Order: sequence, then C-alpha cells, then structure tokens
Amino acid sequence: MQKVIVLDFGAQYGQLIARRVRDLRVYSEIMPCDTPAAEIAAAEPSAIILSGGPASVYADDAPELDPAIFDMGLPILGFCYGQQIMAKTLGGVVGHTEVGEYGPATIERVAPSRLLDGTPEEQTVWMSHRDAVAKVPEGFTITSSTSVCPVASMECAERNLYATQFHPEVRHSTYGTQMLSNFLFGICGLEPSWSMDNLIDNLVDEVRAKVGDNRVILGLSGGVDSSVVGALLSRAIGKQLTCVFVNHGLLRKNEPEEVEEVFTKQFDVDFVHVHAEERYAKLLAGVTDPEQKRKIIGTQFWEEFFTVAQKLDGVKFLAQGTIYPDIIESGARKTGGKASTIKSHHNLIPFPEGVHFDLIEPLDHFFKDEVRALGTALGLPDHIVWRQPFPGPGLAIRIIGDVTPEKLEILKNADAVVREELDAYNALLFEETGERNSEHSCWQYFAVLPDIRSVGVMGDERTYQRPVIVRAVESTDAMTADWAKLPYDVLGKISSRIVAEVPGVNRVVYDCTPKPPGTVEWE
Repeated sequence: MQKVIVLDFGAQYGQLIARRVRDLRVYSEIMPCDTPAAEIAAAEPSAIILSGGPASVYADDAPELDPAIFDMGLPILGFCYGQQIMAKTLGGVVGHTEVGEYGPATIERVAPSRLLDGTPEEQTVWMSHRDAVAKVPEGFTITSSTSVCPVASMECAERNLYATQFHPEVRHSTYGTQMLSNFLFGICGLEPSWSMDNLIDNLVDEVRAKVGDNRVILGLSGGVDSSVVGALLSRAIGKQLTCVFVNHGLLRKNEPEEVEEVFTKQFDVDFVHVHAEERYAKLLAGVTDPEQKRKIIGTQFWEEFFTVAQKLDGVKFLAQGTIYPDIIESGARKTGGKASTIKSHHNLIPFPEGVHFDLIEPLDHFFKDEVRALGTALGLPDHIVWRQPFPGPGLAIRIIGDVTPEKLEILKNADAVVREELDAYNALLFEETGERNSEHSCWQYFAVLPDIRSVGVMGDERTYQRPVIVRAVESTDAMTADWAKLPYDVLGKISSRIVAEVPGVNRVVYDCTPKPPGTVEWE
C-alpha cells in the first residue's frame, strides 16, 4: 500500500499534515522525528514529510532526525522547522532573523518550481517563524521569497527534496492543497487510491488474522468510536464478539434504547445490557465535586464490565474504540519519541487481579471523520455515526452539584429539546450547503442544569424553579471553539419549548463564551 510518513517535530499542525494527505486519498502515518532511517524504511513509505515545530534548530535540546533518511532515495518535503532541519543537516545555514513572520504573508516566485507548479507567481501563505534559512545547501534552488524571508521555499529536484518555510497544510495558505497534490502526484507519482471500501476489507482481514477462533469483548458506550468498532468486529467475527453495554442512567434521552435496537437487530453479536442505574444513583448521591463524580463513574464502569467479562468463557481480547488522536496525544506506544503526554486514559485499564485480556484497537490509526465514514460504510445509522461528542461520565457533569433523579429527568428532557431543534437547524444548513460542518453549523450542543433557582412568572403565579443553560459551539477539532451564532428565532423556539414542555424550568439562558477562556463542557 502507498504510504506517506510524517515525521513529527512537535508541530501544532502535525496531525493536520497527515489529515491533508489522507484527504487527497493517500494513506499517511505519523512517526517521531528521531525514528531511525532503518525503521522508517521497514515501514515501506513512498515519501516522507517533515513537520514544523516550535524549537530552534540550534537549541541544545532541538529535535533531530537521522541524516540517513536523505540517502533513502525517497521524495522528502519539509515545512517550517522541517525546511530548517533539512537545510542544516545538508550543509545549509539557518539564521535568526530580526523580524519574524506570523500569520498571512505574500510569497513571490523567484525560480521555476515543481512544488509550486500551477499556482500564482504571487500568493498568500501562512507563516509562523523567526528563524529562517539564510543559505541553502549545495544543489538547492530558492524558488520563492517574501519581503522578510529570502528563502520561503527551496528545492533540489535532482534529489527530490523540497521544502517551504510556510505551512501549505493549513487552509490559510491559499494554494496549499495544490502544492501537496503536486508533491504527492506530480513528484512522487502516487495514485489517489486509498478508499473506504478497500480499508474495510483490510481491517476485516487484520481482525480475523489476529483474533482467530478466540472471543472478543467490547465495552460499548453507544458513542461513535465504540459503535464503529462493534460494527466492524461484527462483520469480521460475528458471534465471537460480546458487546457489554453498561447503562449508568446518565445517557441522553432514549439513547440506551437506540443502542440496544441497533446492536440486537442490525448486527450479529452477543449483546449484554447491564442495568446499573440504581447502583450508580446510590454511589453518586450527595456528590458535588466533578472529579469525584468522574472517579466514581469510571471505577464503577470497570466493576460492572469485568463482572460480566469474568462470566464469559474463551475471551482473549478486549476491544477498544481508541482512535489516532488518542494515540498521538498520549505520546505513548506507537508514536512515542518527542511527543508530549496529554492523555493516557486509553492505556490504563484496571484489570482485576488474575484477569487480563489482550487489547485490540482496530481504529487506532484513523481520525474522527474517517471513523464516521467507516461507520456509514459499515451500515450504522446516522444518529449514531453523527452523534456528538459526549463525556464518559455523561449527564452527571452537566448537572452542576449533586445528581438526583429529579435533576436527571429535567436535564434529559431539556437536552432533548436542544438537540431536536439544533439537529433540525443543522439539517437545514446541510441541505443548503451540502456540508455537515458548514460555516454556521453547530459542532456540539447540549443543555446544562446549574445548581440554582430563579424567580419567574408562569400564568398568574410566581415560580421559583430551575434555569437551563444552552451551550452550542462551532469547532473542527475541539482544541478551540467559538459559541455558535444561532439565529434569534432558533434560540427563541428552544427557550419556549423548554419552558413549556419541561416541568421545573422557568428560565433559559445561552452561553456565549468561546474556548478559551471557557471550555466546551461546564465541568
């Protein structure tokens, strides 16, 4: 299979580079920047891309690469720090400029360029640097510059080495996609052949080869990732899979019923529905601290799960819905190297004494939207494939203060109204634009129940009931988010419906805080 390796130097855009390559239907993987050339060669890549990074190439702890990669005979493309480390390694000079460039900049072509072919002589790109190449290595040609940066791009066509000081992978570089296409198809001679159909066939074959005649158990949450794993394993091994759905009573309205219907009627798996609502309610009674709520809910999940698991015979594998960003952000196992540890939750399973299962994580090299596309191809319904991000502790951390049956009922009903109305709003935008994530569509939306009451008037009577907070954000990656600029009539309809249909609520407010300084969730 054709494959592009992205060597990560700690760039904020590292994942984005791999995504852009995959968007062009060429498979890509991320490796640490200090991966030995022999290990890279063993992965049989067709090309290598060097990411940007925040360091100076002359810093004591500057990320390095194995110089032998430049002797592998592969096409190599470097961005930002990737250009600088290429220049330094091959005998060029990187200098510290007096003036940095951050944001949009105009490059001007100064020589013919295979990388820039088909793009304008002058164009806008995205810069983020202070250091820059001052002298290119022998055999390289400067192909573009800016008023601040003499070497905005360079190349050595004879050795198939190309580099830019700017970031073609970000949308702000107007012709960045064209440059990536030039590299992948014009320079490397690759074909846009990576598709969902052959992906599913490959994954099914891999699962069958790994599992053999053994059984697999999956903790099915009803979220996108675990549901896609369930659908994939159903196709691969059928009744060798047992899906354990732990119902803690903290899911959104009607979700337990939807999950059970899909995985009992549509897929050929053993499905175990664990009704743990009462046990969770007792454990959470009187608990107000959100971290304590998380700990209680997470610990009890594994207790419930392993109680079922230990009753099953022949189970060798535990399946998980780990996806590529989890692996990259954890800095663990497959990417390792220079990556900073941000998350590690997926690799910390509290196996009971004497119990252990081997992990199987078939989605661990795929991004979220690829997982969604995979789910659609496997036949999962849209209401699961396009399900919004939802915290593991569920509604417990959208209820500020202690969790009670009364509060849960209020929040479930209010949240259902929010989702119904904004589902309809997003569907309308989808009809108009053909894009699920168009400029004004909502990425995530839900209700929050604060631990206060407010005065109101309903009919001729004074009320002292609960307010509901509506949260709706626009985002592409959850790292940053802006509050959704919803039309007033949409907000008005949500407010009217909640107050009219949800007993115990007399006020609705809208959260217009971006992230940062706020977060998407309240707790």
